[in-house]
Amino acid sequence: MANHIGKFFASQGSAMAIPGTAAHIRKFWDPRMRHAIYEHLDGGGSGLDPAVFEAVSRLKRAEAKA
Repeated sequence: MANHIGKFFASQGSAMAIPGTAAHIRKFWDPRMRHAIYEHLDGGGSGLDPAVFEAVSRLKRAEAKA
């Protein structure tokens, strides 16, 4: 699902791919869903597109600071 979101934002231009994906996940994903993708990321993030990997990484770091 995250890769589909990333593809949508990539179609709006490279400047939107990472921040748009991160914002969408932050706004619309249930905390349990975010936790699950963070665990997947911690396990290497297999299958995540590079921009999605970066978006999830940034989001995870931002939530850790909050």
